[in-house]
Amino acid sequence: MKKNLVRMAIMATLTAGLAGTLTGCIGSNAVTAKVMKFNVEVVDNRYARGGVNMLLAPVYALTIAADAIIFNSIEFWAGKNPLNGKPHIFDSKMKTMYEINKDLDPSLTEAPLDPITKTDAVEKEVLTAQVTPIDANTLEFNITYNTGETALLRGKKDGEMVSFYMNDEFVTKVSMHDLNAYVETKV
Repeated sequence: MKKNLVRMAIMATLTAGLAGTLTGCIGSNAVTAKVMKFNVEVVDNRYARGGVNMLLAPVYALTIAADAIIFNSIEFWAGKNPLNGKPHIFDSKMKTMYEINKDLDPSLTEAPLDPITKTDAVEKEVLTAQVTPIDANTLEFNITYNTGETALLRGKKDGEMVSFYMNDEFVTKVSMHDLNAYVETKV
């Protein structure tokens, strides 16, 4: 008797899990699209892109699995893909052969969960940045974001390298050459 209850609980769990993931087979495949975008941005030659595609075959296998099992399922249940914000294909408005939405409760015509997207969060942008020279090799930037948060960015030059610290925590080290090249792209 106890074995049967355990077996039934395991089967019910597996069935529910399988049903949840089967809804994800169709979707915008955002992870795979990101790899495809990388694939075509690597080189401009169509034959070289084909070679890169062959090299990335194992990566595509993983991204397709991630899309089908995880991200497309979230897209189905939330109505939008969490990576690209696109609505699920099943929510597309088009001329159909059978129109049943008008006869259903409105709760059965939309995704049941709120979308998980980047647009749900307030985009954090720099509102102001005050620069203070500390010494000949150090600058501090007092940053205020549109969210009201503040931060202190410090750049300390040592020879031809500049170390950056955000709130006294090391972030990165960059060469003066790379910094100048970056500035030239922004002018």
